[in-house]
Amino acid sequence: MTPEEVLEEFRSAGALLQGHFILSSGLRSPTFLQKMTIFSDPARTERLCRALAEVITARFGRIDIVVSPAIGGIIPGYETARHLGAKAIFVERDPGGPFTLRRGFSIPAGTRAVIVEDIVTTGLSARECLASLKDEEGEVVGAACLIDRSGGRGAIGLPLLSLVTLDIPTYAPDALPAELAAIPPVKPGSRALPKP
Repeated sequence: MTPEEVLEEFRSAGALLQGHFILSSGLRSPTFLQKMTIFSDPARTERLCRALAEVITARFGRIDIVVSPAIGGIIPGYETARHLGAKAIFVERDPGGPFTLRRGFSIPAGTRAVIVEDIVTTGLSARECLASLKDEEGEVVGAACLIDRSGGRGAIGLPLLSLVTLDIPTYAPDALPAELAAIPPVKPGSRALPKP
């Protein structure tokens, strides 16, 4: 799958948005990738994750375990693992705490694992995921995501593969360009959802 074909999947799903967006980091951006619109469509998710599995295999060879950060990475992690013939596990947070493997998940000695993310913006989630795996006996060989929107600057401490690398600008709220400041901001991600 070419980068343009990947972006067309996002465009045709209505998941490549333009406007003034408040990212989960607090930074602002004129572009937002609404990945859950992609993941609500099983056929589209299958196509993208099959392509990601092919890229992973070409670079890293055999993968036994895919580990993803909850919640956003669970669906692409599972679907990519399916195409790799691998097990899918995830790290999750206790409220306010760091990522950790729970539910009996582990990366045993002799296994090869890869971290699979949905979208990488700063690489923070992938870095935190990697840090949570430091005591596992198996080898974490790399990481992969559908779209790296950091322009390749989202270093995580492992090789990072993506189907598309974009250089989407982000701005501090007090350093917005005039054209972005003229648009009312919205916070479309899940962290803006009201608490029950």
